[in-house]
Amino acid sequence: MSNTIKVAAAQLAPIFLNKEKTVDKACDAILEAGKNGCKLIVFPEAYISGYPDWVWLIPNSKGAELNELYATLVENAVSVPDQSTKKLSEAAKEAGVNVVMGMHERNTETSASSLFNSLLFIDEHGNIIGKHRKLIPTGGERLIWGQGDGSTLQSYNTSVGRIGGLICWENFMPLARTAIYESGAQILASPTWDKSPNWQLSMQHIAREGGLFVISCCIALKMDDIPNTFDFKKLYPEGREWVNVGNSCIIGPDGKIISGPLEAEEDILYADIDLNQIVKSKRMFDAVGHYSRPDVFDFKLKNK
Repeated sequence: MSNTIKVAAAQLAPIFLNKEKTVDKACDAILEAGKNGCKLIVFPEAYISGYPDWVWLIPNSKGAELNELYATLVENAVSVPDQSTKKLSEAAKEAGVNVVMGMHERNTETSASSLFNSLLFIDEHGNIIGKHRKLIPTGGERLIWGQGDGSTLQSYNTSVGRIGGLICWENFMPLARTAIYESGAQILASPTWDKSPNWQLSMQHIAREGGLFVISCCIALKMDDIPNTFDFKKLYPEGREWVNVGNSCIIGPDGKIISGPLEAEEDILYADIDLNQIVKSKRMFDAVGHYSRPDVFDFKLKNK
């Protein structure tokens, strides 16, 4: 029996550091995906309201400049729930599409002044069903984002199957992957800023290792997408056209690329996937099933 569904990776540029306009653009993409028969759309890492690429350009000694950028970033971050999540939920419901959204999230449970790199999960009925905070930022990102905890390492039942999410290099963490596999995930949303060939190879390995579908989604950002009012833009090499070319792709449980990679282009990347392929892929290797060897290994997730 076929259990085919259409999924998508939204390789789009945000309206840089403008939450309201970025959310509106995201809602338009959700509605477009719904019209095209899509049942799941994944957005890039930190899509609302843009990846803080300046962390790789500006040294931490430039405190005044970094403070201004951080304040703008927090102002344009998402609280769960807020008006932004309401708009996204309404669009998901209208389109009948499940949504995984990458975003900067404010720690509204306390100071509302620290940020997490988060994923928001919304079902096709417009319900917020969960969120995931990236466990650890990479390199210069640690100047922006706090650390998540194990409580959000799970997957969610939806109309398109069980969906889990890991953000960018968090996907490299073997035990984080194991937690997602043990949750029964059938589709792994992997929003990222990494466009490299090595990243794609890792995504193919993870799809095959976990016996699941992987949707790797990255922002496609041109220099012109960053307003000239941001001085850090001058730190890029002269004549550069693309800050990030994207290279989003959708991969099957056999490790083969189904759709993409999409390079140097803003678009919604689609693929038809059949969940029955998951069971077939696990006949020979099931990382958390017959290949798990619980008599040898003991895995435990410390939830908070």
